[in-house]
Amino acid sequence: MNIKKTFYRVATVTACTIFIYASPMEARADFGGPGLKSGDYTVTIDVETVNITSSQDGEEVLVQAYQGENYTILEDVGDGWLKVETAQGEGYLFAEGNGSIMEMAEAEASETEEELEPAPEEISEERRQELVNFALQFVGGKYREGGNNPKTGFDCSGFTHYVMQHGAGVAINRSSRAQATQGISISAEQMRPGDLIFYGKGGRISHVAMYIGNGQVVHASTYKTGVKISNWNYREIIQINNMMGD
Repeated sequence: MNIKKTFYRVATVTACTIFIYASPMEARADFGGPGLKSGDYTVTIDVETVNITSSQDGEEVLVQAYQGENYTILEDVGDGWLKVETAQGEGYLFAEGNGSIMEMAEAEASETEEELEPAPEEISEERRQELVNFALQFVGGKYREGGNNPKTGFDCSGFTHYVMQHGAGVAINRSSRAQATQGISISAEQMRPGDLIFYGKGGRISHVAMYIGNGQVVHASTYKTGVKISNWNYREIIQINNMMGD
């Protein structure tokens, strides 16, 4: 069964495909090329929502289609209508102004490319792990009161200030109490590598460390130990902050 060659007044431009407007008169002519053959083309919904109906008169709604969804074209029935395949069976979509037509091969290639792109969550976790790895290189380094330099030594907030700035590009305040006013306060259950934990007594903050995962923190501790790894809850916790903005 031939499908009338209709490219509605819908144009889509992707990295691989350009669709050109065609008038209804041109579209209804028989074609010798590939054309809109059954199952070879999909239509992508461009508007927020549009109804797919059980018949071409458009009265009985079969399913509501949402922006970004793709449907396989079964037939071009003319006058702007497409017969499409849905999970509820065959339906009719008024595509003109509502959807973009794409060859199936192009649509599948586009979906594959999207699948290969890392999700935002994966990007965030990778960035956090890079920050942790950057901080861990200073384990064994010197402790120095007021210090914020790996060559001469760190104090606790000098260490977090330095590694956040140079390991993640996140600028934070210099003192632990001032750092505690930044970012987003979170619970222990929400804590992820790269978050800062503030310690103290009686609600007063006196120390800060960076959570590195597996129930541990890295921090500039004392003159005796320098920069070290400790259990995350080794002393009283006042607050936990997400400084990464994710």
